[in-house]
Amino acid sequence: MENQTTVSYFLLLEFSKNRHLQLLHFFFFFVLYLATVTANLLIISAVAFDHRLHSPMYFFLMNLSLQDLGIVSVIVPKSMINSLMDTRHISYVGCVTQIFLFLSFEASDLSLLTAMAYDRYVAICNPLHYETMMNWKACTEIIILVWFAGFLYGMLHTIGSFSILFCSNVVNQFFCETPQLLKLSCSGLNVLEVGIILASIIVGIGCFTFIIVSYTVIFKVVLRIPSDQGRQKALSTCIPHLTVVSMLLLSGSIAYLRPSSPTPSYLDFGLTALYSILPPLFNPIIYSMRNKNIKCVLSQLWRF
Repeated sequence: MENQTTVSYFLLLEFSKNRHLQLLHFFFFFVLYLATVTANLLIISAVAFDHRLHSPMYFFLMNLSLQDLGIVSVIVPKSMINSLMDTRHISYVGCVTQIFLFLSFEASDLSLLTAMAYDRYVAICNPLHYETMMNWKACTEIIILVWFAGFLYGMLHTIGSFSILFCSNVVNQFFCETPQLLKLSCSGLNVLEVGIILASIIVGIGCFTFIIVSYTVIFKVVLRIPSDQGRQKALSTCIPHLTVVSMLLLSGSIAYLRPSSPTPSYLDFGLTALYSILPPLFNPIIYSMRNKNIKCVLSQLWRF
């Protein structure tokens, strides 16, 4: 598509030209998607239907599962359909929608993990004021702010990404990933997109700094708890969240800080799957394994 600056569709990365490998890719993604949807729906059902989990921490966890469902549902089914139908096409509108929703859910994820760190800070460092500070009105306002911030970020980033002129329509990834899309620009990044990227970096560093500082204070308070049982109870609510944050930070850093390759490779494919698909799958598993209340409710749901 040389010398063209407008496109009506994009071509996503073809996993393989071998039909058997394409079907293997479909089956692998189908299993991952089914497992992710099942795990997150179990968390949502447990929190929604059991009164013992009607607290701010689990309310935030239910919203995290909703966001994780959104992330995988935006990118995985289209890749599965393409492999099954032996095609690479995604419409221009479909690509815009993918980028908007994916970035919105990812931004909401980070915002919510930051809010969950604040929730744990208040619960452990100011337990006497917890019910006052984290009442249902405050929690609802936090969730509304989280979702609004996520969709605002997704909208701004999408506008910036699609305000450039494209010299190609070949996206070297299994979904419309922003870095790969920006490589198709004829004249480089525009001022709007550069501003959005810089703002994203600043906000992202701010969120992770807030989480680190919160847990530094939390661990200092936990170490002063006299009983081993008290320390274990406090840590049992913090370790799953800290593990989820660490996994998101590690997988995102590996995917984005690695020098980009000019040609598509299975390594790029794997790293993108690492940060986009695996966290939504492992987040509910981590919380269910480390939280006794969730394990108890899930076991009751399983017997039912």
